[in-house]
Amino acid sequence: MAKQLTATVKFHAKGGQATAAPPVGTALGKYGLNLGQFVQQFNERTKADMGMRIPVVVKVYNDRSFELETKTPHSVDLLKQAAGIVTGSGNVPRVKVGQITVKQIDDIATKKMKDLNAQSVESARNILSGTARSMGLDIVQ
Repeated sequence: MAKQLTATVKFHAKGGQATAAPPVGTALGKYGLNLGQFVQQFNERTKADMGMRIPVVVKVYNDRSFELETKTPHSVDLLKQAAGIVTGSGNVPRVKVGQITVKQIDDIATKKMKDLNAQSVESARNILSGTARSMGLDIVQ
């Protein structure tokens, strides 16, 4: 008998630090999956992005098996890491919290290209530049 897709579950978890507690347990527990196996696979795949929020797509099958797909970390987390800040600005037009270079934005754009809705690196750079400005970051050459 062929495997049948039961559900597709999407959530975010911290890279390299997932546990069976929420959000993993809450999202996957009702499907009867082996949470220990999921946590081990997820942490192994995301240990390079330790502590960043990683979007996850899990395809759950009727025999309680699953396929795990991890995306690149959120753009905000990558921008905060590149700028060396902890949080964005609470008052964007008046308070700037840091600076980021065009080169850093280009590096992030090439890393995120497969997960962004952009056809070229230039359009991905524009998307990330807008995100950086809305966080209170100045873009410098």
